Amino acid sequence: MQDITITSQINVFEKIQELPSDIQYLMGKAIEVRKNAYAPYSKFRVGAAILLDNGEIVIGSNQENAAYPSGLCAERVAIFHAGAVYPEATILKIAITAASESNKTVTPIPPCGSCRQSIAEYEIRQKTPIEIYFMGETGAIHKSASLKNLLPFMFDKSLL
Repeated sequence: MQDITITSQINVFEKIQELPSDIQYLMGKAIEVRKNAYAPYSKFRVGAAILLDNGEIVIGSNQENAAYPSGLCAERVAIFHAGAVYPEATILKIAITAASESNKTVTPIPPCGSCRQSIAEYEIRQKTPIEIYFMGETGAIHKSASLKNLLPFMFDKSLL
């Protein structure tokens, strides 16, 4: 038997004002679009904003439907939109924020498993890491320099 040690490095910013100005702006866009989430079933609103290498910012919010949970998360709404409209662009950074209508969300909310896999696909395809910033409604913001910190055993096409 062999043991494997896995480590992840996450940077913690205690408040938005500690973020670099470009990330403050990006997170502001995520907070703004979070209000557009259609979440009548989960009551959990998520906003995502993506910065592309061409300077464009692509936004997304979660979109639910009565065949719950067949809606789509904010991160995938934004990623798939970026892939469709800017297929040659590289994703540099993603800002994610989540808020519950049931209670105040102060814990940083990372991407779900499906979103992690979608981010992995783009990170592998573009051969460059994607910085991921995530927060709750308020409070600390976590930064991962790459999806590999959040999903160390990534599944990709090389395994097929």
